[in-house]
Amino acid sequence: QVQLVESGGGSVQAGGSLRVSCAASGYTRGTDCMAWFRQAPGKEREGVASICSSGGRTYYADSVKGRFTISEENAKNTLYLQMASLKPEDTAMYYCAANLLRTPWWLHGNFKYWGQGAQVTVSS
Repeated sequence: QVQLVESGGGSVQAGGSLRVSCAASGYTRGTDCMAWFRQAPGKEREGVASICSSGGRTYYADSVKGRFTISEENAKNTLYLQMASLKPEDTAMYYCAANLLRTPWWLHGNFKYWGQGAQVTVSS
């Protein structure tokens, strides 16, 4: 049984930094892609960043390019999202996703497994 468990997040002032982590179990990484999504109240869940094992390629939404970094630690089967220069509009629940079924990666319906989410709140 695949489990994705997010941790980290929290509250920070604008301009600050936070990191969220996603520990995966029961999951064979292989050449699959994993990703981070976020969902603010009343909004659609949107893709933030993705990383694919084949070549370690990373992809980012335009809104976070240059501020967020997705990475992974294979030995710990853990995915990270380092967030810097945070803005109030980054406030959302952040979700880890695994097992990309089809492209594009930024559509939440294209991932099979999901974590329960970690709240990130940025105050102005």
